[in-house]
Amino acid sequence: MKNEMSRRQFLGFAGSAAAVLGLGLVGCGGSAGSGSSASGDAAEVYFLQFKPEVDKEWKEIAKAYKKEKGVEVKIVTAASNTYEEKLKSEMSKSSAPTLFQVNGPTGLKNWKDYCADLSDTKLRGELIDDSLALQSDGKDVCIDWVQESFGIIYNKQLLEKAGYKAEDINSFDKLKACADDIQARKDELGVEGAFTSAGMDDSSSWRYTTHLANMPLYYEFEKEHNQEDDEIKGEFLDNYKQIFDLYITDSTCDPSQLASKTGDDATNEFATGKAVFYQNGSWAYSDLVKAGMTDDQIGMMPIYIGVDGEENQGLCSGGENYWCVSSQASEDAQKATEDFMYWCVTADTPTSIIADKMGLTAPFKSAKETTNVFSQQAVAMAKDGKKTVAWDFVYIPSEEWKKNLKQALIAYAADNSKWDGVKNAFVDGWKTEKAASE
Repeated sequence: MKNEMSRRQFLGFAGSAAAVLGLGLVGCGGSAGSGSSASGDAAEVYFLQFKPEVDKEWKEIAKAYKKEKGVEVKIVTAASNTYEEKLKSEMSKSSAPTLFQVNGPTGLKNWKDYCADLSDTKLRGELIDDSLALQSDGKDVCIDWVQESFGIIYNKQLLEKAGYKAEDINSFDKLKACADDIQARKDELGVEGAFTSAGMDDSSSWRYTTHLANMPLYYEFEKEHNQEDDEIKGEFLDNYKQIFDLYITDSTCDPSQLASKTGDDATNEFATGKAVFYQNGSWAYSDLVKAGMTDDQIGMMPIYIGVDGEENQGLCSGGENYWCVSSQASEDAQKATEDFMYWCVTADTPTSIIADKMGLTAPFKSAKETTNVFSQQAVAMAKDGKKTVAWDFVYIPSEEWKKNLKQALIAYAADNSKWDGVKNAFVDGWKTEKAASE
């Protein structure tokens, strides 16, 4: 079993939460070139990026880089829940990505042979926390470019209209009492449900198969310290069940509709005041602002699942967006890509786009402070001594595990006698996928 420090080395958030989250996001380097071809032809930069919600902003950064440095940067964004599949497909091409992402130790294990050494790069020198660089064979090969937080987003005005304040909700029991009351009075309050729809379409299911699943994993790993073992026990699956039950019962829609509900559905339900609560992360801030919501309307509270001591819990904070430069690219393409990355994290234009338009937090020395209120709340909670919940979902053994859990949750939502299927997908599926990955 790995010790606790090994897990924190790449989540490394708790010890530097205020320092890291108080910064804005920044980008990368600036010389010439792009390209993944190892043929020695003109170098080109090709970034296959992970976050659909900031595709427009990354293309704006690429356009600015072209204008300032005269270098073309190709930006391709994978659709939700398809990144690994897209990366495998693109890496098999002659014009493969020169810059790609892994989600942490599991992703690095799959792609370590494609990761160039970034130990002595200018980008690595800008990183504010050494724990945010992942190593392979003693070399820094992946650098976390963004720190994020997730929890339960709430509408302050609707919550107060119902007679509640977020600061008074610090446990699952209190959250449930509040949500049950709102659901019972939904017509009086002018909402369709306490929570937005817990959609299981690919654009939304990751909120439950990855982020909500993080909660029972985190508490088991805190107790057992076995995050990299081949088996898990599922000790906190009853807690997972009760929070998921709350989501799908006190909701804007019937549980039988969840298989087709999307991420956009949930965003729209929340932004238009049809729901008071919405599980998502700091990355949702820009979408909510674009939809017309203001900072004084929104906040984020921890995800409470009924665990002892959870009143001292903060937000779930960490990173799964680790930049990697392809070692298969030509030397010129690798250098051009490193230059682009460094420019992204030091120049005014990209750092402003990342902090202001993306609303993200970057752990680099020249980062601009983000305007994202959710990230600011994460900092405030950490400063107040609330315990940050680590992103232990980065240890999930495979995408197949998530897909199987998704199907089990859909079946359970349609027929709540089928929770054993969720347990099997969670516990037995972990063992199966761990064995398959060896």
